[in-house]
Amino acid sequence: MFKIKRIWIQLIAICATMLWGDGLTSSYVRAQVVSNQTVNNTPVPSVIHVAIRANNNPRGQILWVQTLSFKEYCTDVLPNEWGPAWKTESLKAGAMAVKMFGWYHTLHPVTIGGFTFDVDNTTNFQEYKYMTSRSKTDQAIQSIWPYAYTYTIGEIAPLDYRAGNPNRANSSFDSSQKMSQWGSQYWAIKGMNYVQILGIYYSGRTLLKSF
Repeated sequence: MFKIKRIWIQLIAICATMLWGDGLTSSYVRAQVVSNQTVNNTPVPSVIHVAIRANNNPRGQILWVQTLSFKEYCTDVLPNEWGPAWKTESLKAGAMAVKMFGWYHTLHPVTIGGFTFDVDNTTNFQEYKYMTSRSKTDQAIQSIWPYAYTYTIGEIAPLDYRAGNPNRANSSFDSSQKMSQWGSQYWAIKGMNYVQILGIYYSGRTLLKSF
């Protein structure tokens, strides 16, 4: 097993400004960046194996398994799971969810119908469509790429999510370990950044440097 180092906290004020903004006050659970510790975990995957189902249908026949770079996979998932024109901080929260969900499943491949793969291209996992990346969603992926959002013990776990209802806080998702996609947009419109948004939905997690 490889090790990934957690971020050193140098100055509280600097970290607060970088991650949560100046003068932040919030009653929501927030991710904390832990210093001077290492955890046993694999590094960010270099590739991911995607089972391609006919017509992006969750019940469709598996046609083949596509192997592609993990980052490319994430860039071709995010605009199909989040509104590509949504607020930047919502897209960053979504980018982290997409990354961690995919990362988890690279560690837990499955075999179905003679095909072994990590995820498929449908909402059975995350909706992946080849070459559908957008500039704004690509920027969101790039901005969170150096980080991981894991349990405090460093365990790689999926950040599950569901749509929720448009234009609402979707408070029923709070601390449910599932993010409301529409809720992330609602809170981004209200001025929250992506770390705050993640903290609404996921408890016991921490932000790590992933490479």
